[in-house]
Order: sequence, then structure tokens, then C-alpha cells
Amino acid sequence: MAELDLNELKRRMEGAVTSLKGDLSGLRTGRASASLLDPVTVEAYGSQMPINQVANISVPEPRMVSVSVWDKQMVGKVERAIRESNLGLNPVTDGTTLRIPLPELNEERRKELVKVAHQYAESARVAVRHVRRDGMDSLKKSEKAGDIGQDESRQQSDKVQKMTDDTIAEIDKLLSVKEGEIMQV
Repeated sequence: MAELDLNELKRRMEGAVTSLKGDLSGLRTGRASASLLDPVTVEAYGSQMPINQVANISVPEPRMVSVSVWDKQMVGKVERAIRESNLGLNPVTDGTTLRIPLPELNEERRKELVKVAHQYAESARVAVRHVRRDGMDSLKKSEKAGDIGQDESRQQSDKVQKMTDDTIAEIDKLLSVKEGEIMQV
């Protein structure tokens, strides 16, 4: 039986945190950011492509995102993709440039976004706990098979638990920062 690889567990836990960061960056706060459009994909040249592969995204003003489409035949498709993205955005077309004014977030919408952020964080916590369970199961098997002693098993499981606690604390910190950004008026 192979020994428990703590680095592998750590890598998997960090993967959950990285995924959470990506999810949270897509949530809209009161100010514009280029990453706001990261979840948007466009039907281009026969396949789905991320919007940043068919256009340049910039933030000229705090409440405005500008999308400069490279191919003028794509402007309509990019505009449609943004409208249908469930981000609540209405682009205004000006030649090959789309200007996307960000509406003020009302209290109700802010609370909805906070709920979504909490769901993302909970999914990340669940993923981390799955990694922890895999590690603990592996330790129990090793101990049962006689590959490691009870003391070493306990030491290793303490390390896995500490790694889990640290990762969940990081997830909670990311969540509270994002919550602060969303609720900031």
C-alpha cells in the first residue's frame, strides 16, 4: 500500500480554492472589472469560445466595461452572448465596440449575489472535505494493512486535519472579502 501523499492532498485542496476564486471573480460587485465577462462564451467559427478570444475587454470607467470585437461579423454574436449570460447586462453597440454600463446593484440583487457566493464557498468546502475523507480512508487502510503504525497514522491524520482546517479558513476569508465587496454601496 502506498504511503499517504500529503502534497497530493494539498494540491487537490488548493484546486478547490482556485476554483472558488474563479467562481467569485465572475460575481458582479459594484464596480466594473474585465473578469466580469469570463464566464461568457461566444458561438464563433463553429465552436464555443471564451469572449476574450474574440474581443478585447477593458474598463474605461468604474461603471463601464468596453468590449472591442476583432471581427466585425462577430459583433452581433458577442452582443447576444452577453445579453443571454444571466449577468443582467445590456450592451450598447457602437461599430465594433460594445459598451456595457453596469447598473447600480440594488439591495435585493446584492443579497442574491451574496447567497450565490455562499453556495460557491460551500461547494468548495465540500470538495475539501472529500479530499480530507480520501486521505483519512487511505490512512486507515495503511494502518489496517500494517504498513504504518498507530502513532504514525495519528500524526498523519492530524496533518490532514490541519491542512483541511487551514484550507477551509482560506475559503471563509475569500468569502467574507467578496461579501464585503458585494455589499459595499
